[in-house]
Amino acid sequence: MQANEIIALVNPILDQLLKEETSYFCVSVKVKPSNNIKIFLDGDQGLPIEKCTFINRKLYRIMEEAAWFPEGDFSLEVSSPGIDEPLVLNRQYVKNIGRKVEVTFLDESIKEGVLKTVTEKDILIEWTEGKGKKAAVQTLLIPFDQIKTTIVQVQF
Repeated sequence: MQANEIIALVNPILDQLLKEETSYFCVSVKVKPSNNIKIFLDGDQGLPIEKCTFINRKLYRIMEEAAWFPEGDFSLEVSSPGIDEPLVLNRQYVKNIGRKVEVTFLDESIKEGVLKTVTEKDILIEWTEGKGKKAAVQTLLIPFDQIKTTIVQVQF
């Protein structure tokens, strides 16, 4: 079975499993040639491990009963995207308003700032240049079509 066929089968099932849980959403489904299926979910207020486990078990049982892989040669991973994974969906951007992000543009230039607003077309980031009395707050409106990746910066 091809990766795109697997994704086409998984997506409607995921939609059904998440239908009752409107604060959770699918970010992406990836399939490796070894039939390793990775599903990345997220939630507006985060994603508890118990929710990943619940969806993994349900989906695994459905896949086994449907005999998608008659030899049973597949693996299924359900998790939230890691901290190094770029934001993909508008909903992820909205969830991260107020956090520091690193935006890589299509020309490979990079800008860091605090994510202030998100619309369907663009994001606004803010940062401070200079120190003390010379400090000035700068903002930049960035259209999504100019963004290669956006990664949330973890603050310690």
